[in-house]
Amino acid sequence: MKTEYRTDITVRELCEGFHYDENEGKGLYGWNGRLTIQPEYQRNYIYADGKRDVAVIESLQKGFPIGLIYFLRTGTDKYEILDGQQRITSIGRFWERMFSVEGADGMPHYYEESLHAKIASTCLPICICEGEGDSPEQEIKDWFTAINTKGEPLNEQELRNATYFGPFVTAARRVFSNSSNTNVQIWKAFIAGSEKRQEILETALKWVSRDNIDDYMGRHRGDEGCKELVTYFESVIGWVKRMFLGQKAEMRNVDWGRLYETYHNEPYNTTELWEKVERLYADERVDSMDYKGVFEYLLGGEKDKRLLHVRIFRNPVKRKVYNTQTAKAKAQGVSNCPDCAAEGGTRGNIVYTFDQMEADHVTAWSNGGDTSEANCQMLCKYHNRAKGNR
Repeated sequence: MKTEYRTDITVRELCEGFHYDENEGKGLYGWNGRLTIQPEYQRNYIYADGKRDVAVIESLQKGFPIGLIYFLRTGTDKYEILDGQQRITSIGRFWERMFSVEGADGMPHYYEESLHAKIASTCLPICICEGEGDSPEQEIKDWFTAINTKGEPLNEQELRNATYFGPFVTAARRVFSNSSNTNVQIWKAFIAGSEKRQEILETALKWVSRDNIDDYMGRHRGDEGCKELVTYFESVIGWVKRMFLGQKAEMRNVDWGRLYETYHNEPYNTTELWEKVERLYADERVDSMDYKGVFEYLLGGEKDKRLLHVRIFRNPVKRKVYNTQTAKAKAQGVSNCPDCAAEGGTRGNIVYTFDQMEADHVTAWSNGGDTSEANCQMLCKYHNRAKGNR
């Protein structure tokens, strides 16, 4: 790889021709059109939080280094940013007076003559790279992936966008990574993640590819659009909205793509379905830490109770089982702990109090045993804790 180090390019020069478009997914340009600040394979701008963007400007204000920035030479006097997009975009946005920093008087300023003058004349350290060998483009992309493991690392989908860059990625990002797309907020009722970090795009790809995202992106890399991806995604979201007549926070963590493939041809009474959702949410036995299993449980015909994580027996059930078990044990002159009775010896005829015993699944939860009275037995604490999932 050829490299050229420059320390003569000023902030003023880089900001010439800069215009920030809030509509993510479109390229940003600077250096009078010579520099593409946001190539199609780059992540969206994520520094606009009033902290990281401000920190970049304050560093320049104080004369602190902001780190080496890498440009890729793409043609005669044409470049794109390989690493440093967030920093350059922050500088450009401040140049356009899109956020403020604290001035010498301690007050926030969108513009201060002395500050702009100082920043304008600052020269940034820039390394201009150019690929060599049989696959110069791939060499650059591989290197881009490698250098972006430092700082705030790229996530899996951002790395995929770099690997499979092309018209398909551009089109897909325009739909799924665009905060100006009004559908994004509707989708967020049913999926988790940030459009700026490509997480909604990743979900859409995961669903349409049946969890084989890399293969799908590789096959569709040259597509001019992403109609199949959008159509499938909207089919899944539409099905969820039809099946469930309300919204719960946990719906954002459900793998709706997998459930759509399994159940979308099944008939349901949607009114009854939502009533059952509400009943299960109100049931104290259902683990509130993982309500997302409720939806698959109901779509699957209420067969797999493990999806509800109902692992704790209620006190009335434990009391009833204890009383029945103890009465039977006393009649037989043995311990009311079945394991102690079977063991014999000094433990063989101990009758434990209720507080000395714990409820146990006869058929282990991990093996499909449900949390019902019929599958409950009371064991002494020693044997219950030694049993585990056996």
